[in-house]
Amino acid sequence: MPHVSLNDLVVGVRSGDRLTSFPTDTVPALASHPDRADLIFAAKQRSLDKPLILMAATIDDLWEYVVGSLEERAVWEQTAKRYLPGALTLVLPASDRVPSALNPTDPTTIGVRVPNHALARAILTQTGPLATTSANRSGEPPLQTMNEIEAQFPDVLTLEPTEMIALQAATLTQPQSPSGVPSTVVRWTGAGWNVLRQGAITLEDTV
Repeated sequence: MPHVSLNDLVVGVRSGDRLTSFPTDTVPALASHPDRADLIFAAKQRSLDKPLILMAATIDDLWEYVVGSLEERAVWEQTAKRYLPGALTLVLPASDRVPSALNPTDPTTIGVRVPNHALARAILTQTGPLATTSANRSGEPPLQTMNEIEAQFPDVLTLEPTEMIALQAATLTQPQSPSGVPSTVVRWTGAGWNVLRQGAITLEDTV
């Protein structure tokens, strides 16, 4: 796995040619530029009917990728304010800004998330929103360590250890360990939230 500087990681991902991996609050992410989500499907040998998540540093970076009424948007913002950053993925109606490659079999929806992890958000601040999923072959358990990810995905970009330390110092945070528990995934039905996958967060007011 190439260990690179933050600048080289950002350039590599923004170019659309490279995958990256970084820790989050749940499990380590495998990520690409949204326009090159196909790289993730190929690397994971993932079925196209399993959509990816659009992850960003702040929820404000994600609103342009979803579309709904003013009333719906108010509910979404209230939920985001309560639970994000955190281990919650909101599946919402997709705007025309979302590349169809993120959800090839149902491009009308998109899952969005903001991780509760300072290092991940610092990277996402530089790269912009990324297509993400867990770092593992499809059907296998999520990999938990950079050593495991390096062995399975040797071409994926990760930060040099010294860059990680510097970034943690810049964000005034201590190293954070992923919980190992995937995010809760809820889908907007038009009338409320439907739980598609129960994970680290228990969402109230679901239908």
